[in-house]
Amino acid sequence: MAKATPAIEFLTKPSDLQNVCVVFGDDDFLRRQVLLAVRGVVLGEEDAEISLTRFDGSEVELSDVFSELETVAMFGSGRRLVVIEQADDFVTRYRAALEEYVASPREAGVLVLELKSFASNTRLYKAVVAKGKAIDAKAPQGERLVQWLTEWTARHHAAEMTPAAAELLVEMIGPELGILDQEAARLALSVGSDGRITPQLVKQHVGTWRAKTAWDMIDAALDGKLPEAMRQMELLLGAGEQPIGVLAQISYPLRQMAAATRLILQGEASGRRVALAQALERAGVRAFVVRRVEPRLRRLGRERGGQLYRWLLQADLDLKGASPAPPRLILERLIVRLAAPSDALKYPTSRD
Repeated sequence: MAKATPAIEFLTKPSDLQNVCVVFGDDDFLRRQVLLAVRGVVLGEEDAEISLTRFDGSEVELSDVFSELETVAMFGSGRRLVVIEQADDFVTRYRAALEEYVASPREAGVLVLELKSFASNTRLYKAVVAKGKAIDAKAPQGERLVQWLTEWTARHHAAEMTPAAAELLVEMIGPELGILDQEAARLALSVGSDGRITPQLVKQHVGTWRAKTAWDMIDAALDGKLPEAMRQMELLLGAGEQPIGVLAQISYPLRQMAAATRLILQGEASGRRVALAQALERAGVRAFVVRRVEPRLRRLGRERGGQLYRWLLQADLDLKGASPAPPRLILERLIVRLAAPSDALKYPTSRD
């Protein structure tokens, strides 16, 4: 029986697509990269915005999707690309109709379903594999992950990463493809005249488990899990990390959230509504990370989001001597503010 195409294989050589494509898997970074590649294959650069429509799978109706697929663009090649994001609920609601559609799709458009999971024993899976394209965005493991990292770095960051360096980076970061990509990009800017990323360069420029613990701490706080956030802070301080160093590690993502909040508030002041996801991307949050950051900023709320710059500046000044409070207490105060119950003020969505 035919099987889904691994995402890393598809990304190496994106191929033409049939009228139905399903992108599924647990790695957000790979799914985002595949969707970008699919967009390039179907529309190219010229038609990228004109002929692309995105829907939220939890809200859209099947009739709206079909209507969009059958619409011919006034400009461009006329081919349509309709992407249903977070489509697991959409597939559950319309599974039978989708099975019929795969058997006889609309010729004018390409339908892409983005799923977390896609069971191989379902009729829909078998139909898509047989007549469409199923792409499995599952992160590679072991040697395949190391090989992917070396090839990805060469292709996207114009640097040669040695296998030993790739192994070390994977050991330090773990199988987090998005973070591995970010670190590879940073390392590529630090290479010498030979253009090689070596284990020594990785050791010099990449954070250890302490960086990951700092990220876990801030994620737990933004999720409202104060005890877990405090536990992660204790791990950092117990390992010898200084509060000022912890603040430096968590400031960057918090500043991005602050910038996104400011963009939304500025837009509203001038009569424009800016969707939260759009604001986050404009604030520098990578596209594959937006979906993870968005609910955390929604929970934080615009009132506290608007105070993030002030909180970070005050914590920095206090840790540098402006306050007589112990450094640990200053850091704890910031974490408690982030983990407090969500306020009632909401951010706009793309449909507001």
